[in-house]
Amino acid sequence: MSAITTLNPKAESARQAQALAINISAARGLAEMLKTNLGPKGTMKMLVSGAGDIKITKDGNTLLHEMQVQHPTAALIARAATAQDDITGDGTTSIVLLIGELLKQADLYIAEGLHPRIVSEGFELAKKEALQILDKCKIPITTDRETLVQIARTSLRTKLSTENADILTDIVVDAILALYEQGKPVDLNMVEIMEMQHRTEADSRLVRGIVLDHGGRHPSMPKALKNAFILTCNVSLEYEKTEVNAGFFYKNAEERDRLVASERKFIDDRVQKIVELKRKVCSGADKDKSFVVINQKGVDPFSLDVLAKDGILALRRAKRRNMERITLACGGEAMNSVENLTKDCLGFAEDVYEHVLGEEKFTFIEGCKNPKSVTVLLKGSTKYILNQLKDALRDGLRSVTNALEDGCVVPGGGAYEIVAHQALTQYKEQVKGRARLGVQAFAEALLIIPKAIAQNAGHDQQETIVKLQHEYATSKTPVGIDIATGEAMEPKSLGILDNYRVKKQLIHSSTSIATNLILVDEILRAGLSSLRPGGQ
Repeated sequence: MSAITTLNPKAESARQAQALAINISAARGLAEMLKTNLGPKGTMKMLVSGAGDIKITKDGNTLLHEMQVQHPTAALIARAATAQDDITGDGTTSIVLLIGELLKQADLYIAEGLHPRIVSEGFELAKKEALQILDKCKIPITTDRETLVQIARTSLRTKLSTENADILTDIVVDAILALYEQGKPVDLNMVEIMEMQHRTEADSRLVRGIVLDHGGRHPSMPKALKNAFILTCNVSLEYEKTEVNAGFFYKNAEERDRLVASERKFIDDRVQKIVELKRKVCSGADKDKSFVVINQKGVDPFSLDVLAKDGILALRRAKRRNMERITLACGGEAMNSVENLTKDCLGFAEDVYEHVLGEEKFTFIEGCKNPKSVTVLLKGSTKYILNQLKDALRDGLRSVTNALEDGCVVPGGGAYEIVAHQALTQYKEQVKGRARLGVQAFAEALLIIPKAIAQNAGHDQQETIVKLQHEYATSKTPVGIDIATGEAMEPKSLGILDNYRVKKQLIHSSTSIATNLILVDEILRAGLSSLRPGGQ
């Protein structure tokens, strides 16, 4: 009987073999569920919420976030997998599979009497060796477009159908190359993702500029402008009450009119300064150019009227994050005052036009000279498709950014796992004592990734692994699975490339969690469930 029951008779406990069995069954249950999602030929899962909303996805991160995982061990693994996504943007399904398989392989030896501590020591040795093997498998890359397209395609094809993945691949690479500067981190917040439930996925495109989700607020304002100067400002162009409570006494109607006029003059002077700037810059050689005002604060109807008469397109209440993006895309500065406005404060775009979709208005600002902020315009006929595209797009952007920041990639299609299995099997001979069994278990567990890819593509997993191992043994070149034929192929020549940091994080996280779980020899449920007197 557990010692805890002496201290707390209501405590529940599971000891040694039973505790290990609970942890292993939870990990394997979660792994079995996600196993069919892995790889380009993985299947979909349909999630139905309590309110009846449906989500169809194969993205491991989305599934683990949205599912209500009740089992404490499974919840622990799910949290570790979603942390992997937060850090690297990919590898959630792989980490769940690898933890499940590490525990399954460990269980084979523990069932024969090997102590879990010996297995965990073997895992640690194997992890260090596996990371050294990963460094040997690295393929250095440059910022040439073709390599980045291959990286994005490898990531996106595991999330979407081939056609949709290929549409997004070019969008993702062009978006990252627009933002990328040598030696500086890429800020993915500068890629705005705008959804339009309209037409089909093939109409999705990259806008080298900004798309705002609102339009002009005056019927007389122009709907489309060419070669526009853009003033980005955060200035109130509407009558506001003073922050201090003030009282005015007037004796007759003339005095009241003077009071109203002087209050109005304060705003009119601001508007007039913007109009004067427009007349100044759109004159002489630039007389064919137009003028746009994008304001973070409000613009009242009187001000809109004055601006419309001068052919100025004014957008009010722009989002704060867009203010930063507009100056990065079009140039110029965001102004907090209308004093000292000059031509240098203005940005420039070749095309500014309004697009109306149902009751929604969108303003496109395109044709920027050297945009450091871009917009990905996703189109799809249903909300499901848009959500799927959005999730995949985020992963694609992260994969290209990771590759640029790492400066290298590793061969995909299960190639690294085959190389690591072979190398660990040889390394096992150098390990003294029973810890070599832990190294053997780790090596076998790594094969779950190519096995799952082969099985999901409809091939026999054992036959495929044997072919790959034989091919690697004879050629000494990393080989992965050709999902169309089930034969061995060289990932580097076919452009199937994985992120280095995803694999590195995968090995680190899965080993530490699997080690912790096999070392659990007692599970206790003895917490205070209620602080009220008489609580259970």
